[in-house]
Amino acid sequence: MKEIGEYNSGMTEHEFFSFLFDKIVSKEIITFSKLRELVTPVLKDKWTHTVIMKAFNLLKSLNWGFFSNISANTHKTLWKELVIPDKVFPEAGDLKKTLQISNLYIAMLDIHGYTKFCMESRKNLSMMHNLDWAIENEVKRISTLCGAISQRERGDEMVVVAATATDALMVTLCIIDYFGKTETVNDPAISTKRAGNAEALPVFKITAGITGGNTQSPLIITERGNLAGFLLNSGARLQTRANELSPKESRVMIAKQVMMNYEKENAAAQTKCVLAQNDSIYFFDTGHIEFKGVMIPTCEVVFDKNERYKENFAQEMTTLFGSIRDNLWEQKIFQDLTDLLVKVAQSMPKFTVTPKQPISGMQTITNESYIQLCRLALKAYSKDEDYHLAVEFLHNLVDISGMIPAFDRLILDYLEGATEKYSFILNIFEGLIDKEIDDKAAQIFHGNYYKTWLAAKNGSNVYHKLLAIGRKSKDLSKKKNVWLSLLSQKKEQMEFTLYSGKK
Repeated sequence: MKEIGEYNSGMTEHEFFSFLFDKIVSKEIITFSKLRELVTPVLKDKWTHTVIMKAFNLLKSLNWGFFSNISANTHKTLWKELVIPDKVFPEAGDLKKTLQISNLYIAMLDIHGYTKFCMESRKNLSMMHNLDWAIENEVKRISTLCGAISQRERGDEMVVVAATATDALMVTLCIIDYFGKTETVNDPAISTKRAGNAEALPVFKITAGITGGNTQSPLIITERGNLAGFLLNSGARLQTRANELSPKESRVMIAKQVMMNYEKENAAAQTKCVLAQNDSIYFFDTGHIEFKGVMIPTCEVVFDKNERYKENFAQEMTTLFGSIRDNLWEQKIFQDLTDLLVKVAQSMPKFTVTPKQPISGMQTITNESYIQLCRLALKAYSKDEDYHLAVEFLHNLVDISGMIPAFDRLILDYLEGATEKYSFILNIFEGLIDKEIDDKAAQIFHGNYYKTWLAAKNGSNVYHKLLAIGRKSKDLSKKKNVWLSLLSQKKEQMEFTLYSGKK
């Protein structure tokens, strides 16, 4: 094989490209800087520039992996973040392989019902082909229009990389609009209307997780142009969390850093994107979630107008998060939890559910009776010091909340978690109180009750019924002090965070 210096000025474009083609395909050249070094002797001939750019596109398609489709024209912001441009060929360059790239965002998306759709369409392969075509082509088209780049992973999963928080949110919501036949973004420059055979596809819901924009979160670009690192993993975990919270509806969970950067990018009136201009989204604080030992502050992107009622109890949610973070179990968490549940019931659409057993005489539970149960629970806890009844009310609220179709799964998770922790303390507390009842039985029970008490110690059912009476006795000393002391002593066991991902 001739070297470039052996070619004379009479060589053809075809010969020149064939020479470079062999070098690139054989992997002798895998970077543009190496290509430039090789072709330096012929750069004086302007006609070679076109061939060199063709060679660059070949090199890019073979070696840039996930980023093989980006260009300086179609992805201007991403190009600046990802590529070290060549001085002579500004539309060519080398892909960065740095371990930390601060201004990149990862969105992981998953289509609900993909497997079920494929199973149901196995006798109608054209429908499966239509969906595959939409995932392969329309998602890429929408991503490019949003200045992002996407790639399909494992059937129904999609990975999107964007250079700004705004682009990451825009592309995610545009993809949701396309598959869900909605108009959240409604940007005339980005068509999300289905065309051709894709119009026949049913509505699909999508869950997504978005992270990035943090210099402490590394994104690794491998030698083959593939992605790895914490950003990719945390984006996947956020998408998993969104899927857990909304197994049937679309939902977007993001790292709080994404929200903060989005708000910075859209702070000035002249730089506001269409989402900010139209007030199309709302960020609902969802607290900290643990991923493999790392605590990540998160938000939900509320884009469905029917769910904007969540704004009404955002402050109560934030207050509860603060109390949980500070481990304020003695009094504050119970108060904050019931305050939140009251505000949720006041804000959400009307509901009516029928529990298996009547609760406090209520055979059906509506928004109003749910609020009444919350207040009864707080009264039992704070005023009556009847911790057994208070925790029982929490268990009832867990059961009822799980029966309400529109009840937010995240709030139910926190309710279940807090109830579990209070039940843990209650078991220890009742053991201590029951011992005191044993010691003071003669003071607590009078006349025939005391005789029955002595006899009942051999009969478990009656014994425990009398214990329940005894726990309410005013003759028991420092009952509240025992409860608060236990909560203080067991703080480590009471630490409460939501975990998502593999154990």
